[in-house]
Amino acid sequence: MSDFVSGFWNIYVVGIVLVSIIGCGVFLWSQSSATTVEGATTGHVWDEDLEEFSNPLPSWWRWLFYITIVFSLFYLAMYPGLGTYQGQFKWSSAGQYDGEMKKADDQYGPIYKKFQSQDIMTVAANSEAREMGQRLFLTYCAQCHGSDAKGAKGFPNLTDNDWLFGGAPEQIRESITKGRDAVMPPKGLKPDLNGDQIKDLAHYVRSLSGLASDSIRVQRGKELFAPSCGACHGPEGKGTLGLAPNLTDKVWLYGSSEAEIINGITNGRVNRMPAWGEFLGEAKVHLLTAYVYGLGGGAKEAAAAAPAQATSVEKK
Repeated sequence: MSDFVSGFWNIYVVGIVLVSIIGCGVFLWSQSSATTVEGATTGHVWDEDLEEFSNPLPSWWRWLFYITIVFSLFYLAMYPGLGTYQGQFKWSSAGQYDGEMKKADDQYGPIYKKFQSQDIMTVAANSEAREMGQRLFLTYCAQCHGSDAKGAKGFPNLTDNDWLFGGAPEQIRESITKGRDAVMPPKGLKPDLNGDQIKDLAHYVRSLSGLASDSIRVQRGKELFAPSCGACHGPEGKGTLGLAPNLTDKVWLYGSSEAEIINGITNGRVNRMPAWGEFLGEAKVHLLTAYVYGLGGGAKEAAAAAPAQATSVEKK
């Protein structure tokens, strides 16, 4: 690995850049009127009488190219481009980013700080804070949850009151800050359940929320549910906060069709919400928490924070 950070590669890059620029200049000179005769041909002939002429480039065109060569040399003197040489301006993309971030912090920092000192309920009720929270949401969250926060297949709806990890302010903050990992183990692998048993279970699960189901399969699936699913979803399928979703409330993250439920039971589910705390910082997380809480689905009273791990993602 040390071979790739040795001083040789600096010289190598500088050499390639300078040789390329000089080569362009030599090529332009070779095409000038001083070295090319007007009306001369290259000697190539096609179809008996179709000749290829070698006329010089128009002078205005050639001088434009010369200007670009001069500009490139000036640019390389001012900006990085010759190996490890930083240029007279000492510019770098990282330095520009840091400068822009500092400028933004100086401009918006006091506003964020003002709201950070307020509780979630107060921030959620503030129109200015909601607008700022919405802009943050559209930038960082809408790709998964949608611009209206109503989610999509595999991504939860944040406007209802169905929360796998809890909808209290501190629980929402923890979800945004630390992210969430959720896994439902597959039941279709030997020696678990066979295909017919999984179908029975699917019909029983559908019956829990009043969906159309085969009564015979429902009865057989009910006997399978407790030993196969009850440990996480509870004996009545009402779920466990931070562990497994409620199967009786007609809220489905992946869909409630027989085929989709069979697929979930057979192959399991793996879902992850990335952690945003380190990237966004406490002030922005605070505004986002208030915005999500203010969408209407958040719990009205704070509760204990839910565990960070879950064993099912059939719903959020």
